[in-house]
Amino acid sequence: MTKITICVLRTCLMSGLSILLATLACLAEPPRKRVSVMDFEFGTVQRWWDGNWDIGKGISDLLVDRLVSEGNFSVFERRKLDTVLAEQNFSTRERADPSSAARIGRMLGVNAIILGSVTQFGTEKKDFNAGGIGGGRGGLGAGRVGTREGKASVAITARIVDINTGEVLASSTGRGQSSRSGLLLGGLVIGRGGFGAGSVNMNSSQFRETILGEATYAAVNDLSKQLNLFAHRVPVSSQDIRGLVADVSGNSVVLNVGRSHGLEAGTTLNVLRVDRTIKDPATGKPLREIVSEVGRVRVDEADNDSSTGTIISGTGIKLGDLVRNR
Repeated sequence: MTKITICVLRTCLMSGLSILLATLACLAEPPRKRVSVMDFEFGTVQRWWDGNWDIGKGISDLLVDRLVSEGNFSVFERRKLDTVLAEQNFSTRERADPSSAARIGRMLGVNAIILGSVTQFGTEKKDFNAGGIGGGRGGLGAGRVGTREGKASVAITARIVDINTGEVLASSTGRGQSSRSGLLLGGLVIGRGGFGAGSVNMNSSQFRETILGEATYAAVNDLSKQLNLFAHRVPVSSQDIRGLVADVSGNSVVLNVGRSHGLEAGTTLNVLRVDRTIKDPATGKPLREIVSEVGRVRVDEADNDSSTGTIISGTGIKLGDLVRNR
């Protein structure tokens, strides 16, 4: 056997081993827990700004970015979350309540909901008087408070809520402080008349470079690391999905089950047909259905109570056929 042949065989064996190891690693990797992050509450923070700056939403968005990048959680898309909240008309108070949040989570088909609150957001000096920082005359836009130097501090707390029980599985607090002394928001001024006329994009480099931005990012990073340590506590819930085919058009189907039943895009379901129903001879009560599988469908899009999908196997699927996930 030539040296070239030996070298080729060795390369093939190594490649095969690498593929095998990669496959085993993928199989061993636990499924990521699906979570949704609600806007953080900040009602307990003394409001030193005017205008429409929703710091709770901004911090929630930053936390989503961190959780996605760290990869232990699969985070439900924010746009879809807003759609469900609007459809169901959940109040702000309901969204912060664990039992209501669990109900939202069941509609979304996630494993857990993350609720949070901002407990500190501003200067570390307790005697700091930030009155007038909202812009306009004497405000931050005019430089009155913007000349005051110090360090900024941010503290945020989050709870992971089980969507099945409403139980708080874990609670963590992230803290951040600016690494340097400087202006609270530096030269960051939004809108006419100063800061109060608009809001701050907390994902922007402008905000991140301020001492308040540094403290905010540090607190979010700290909280994200702690939440990842509790990922194992989140149960992988698998809802028993049972529905019916509501419409068939070519290879497209409409089902009478949706997100509230645990469906999401990409889910595959068995399509079954009832061959006969066995009844109790004494009472006439149905005891058992004898079914046969007639095909499978893949869900392409789901709203709260219905979904659309594509037939991926089988023929003759019709209105009234059963759909099951197991």
